Amino acid sequence: MNFGQSLGFLAFLISLYILWQLRQLLLLIFTSVIFSVVLNRLVVKLQKYNFSRPKAVIIISASAVVILSLLLTLILPPFLEQFELLLNLLPKVVKKLNELINSFDFGEYKEIIPPINIEKILSDYGFPTSQIFNNFIILFSNFFNLTFQLLFVIILTIIFLLNPQKYRRYFIKICPAFYRHRINDILEKSEVSIVSWLSGIIVNCIFIATLSGLGLWVLQVKLVLVHALLAGLLNFIPNIGPTLSVVFPVMIAVVDSPWKIIPIIIWYFIVQNIESYWLTPKVMADKVSLLPAVTLFSQIFFATAFGLLGLLLALPLTVIAKTWIEEILFYDILDKWNTH
Repeated sequence: MNFGQSLGFLAFLISLYILWQLRQLLLLIFTSVIFSVVLNRLVVKLQKYNFSRPKAVIIISASAVVILSLLLTLILPPFLEQFELLLNLLPKVVKKLNELINSFDFGEYKEIIPPINIEKILSDYGFPTSQIFNNFIILFSNFFNLTFQLLFVIILTIIFLLNPQKYRRYFIKICPAFYRHRINDILEKSEVSIVSWLSGIIVNCIFIATLSGLGLWVLQVKLVLVHALLAGLLNFIPNIGPTLSVVFPVMIAVVDSPWKIIPIIIWYFIVQNIESYWLTPKVMADKVSLLPAVTLFSQIFFATAFGLLGLLLALPLTVIAKTWIEEILFYDILDKWNTH
């Protein structure tokens, strides 16, 4: 390796290090790209009715703000109220679980098995139930940082929407000239994949929230709204989210009516299976299908590398990565590799 090659390799390593240090910023930019790609479809439709792009962007942005404000006004206050009640019930849930477990007859093993104290176990692992609400407040004490990140994503999304083709051309220009046409095709396929994923996941979340809330309402479980919304929102996180969503209504059932625990688990299991085996194939139309093992691995990898934001964006990142790997590695390289 000569001096020029060594210098180039060193510059490549330094670039990777810089990108790694900026990984959180890059994730926020990626989030803006996702939103701008989806909203651009709506902007293009408005342009067909003789609206200029700036006017179309203003209309779409204002509509999004109005819809979001209405949702927050109608849903957020009762959600926060019920969520606070749920947190305040946790000590009662732990106490009830202790009573149920310790009342169980272990027979001849009763002398061997010591009394179980769930509250002590949680405290030993850093989850003191008496301070859960305080921890909840501390969790949201970084509100300014979250607000700044949200504003950054919104502003960057609007900037991308005003002239998306310009940024697209700049991205294509950094690629070799002979491959630019192919990169443009891959970008179009990536756009289709991400739009299909986002529209599909929104439909799935609404479906999960509606059916979960309906089942809990029939079973007369308390705090239906918070349980239904959490079930829908947590559906954004495959595998982990659906499992977590059932924990909250089960905790309420432990205090209120323990006999409801089994029906709740069965109902959530039915809803998730309907969503997985019937709704998702119809909504996604097999355009962004991912193997379960790939989905789980991507969640673990992105959560480990990028934290909570990485976990939330694991699926769209995997969808984009899948498209690029299939098109470049499989189709352009391996499928055309002639060994003769």
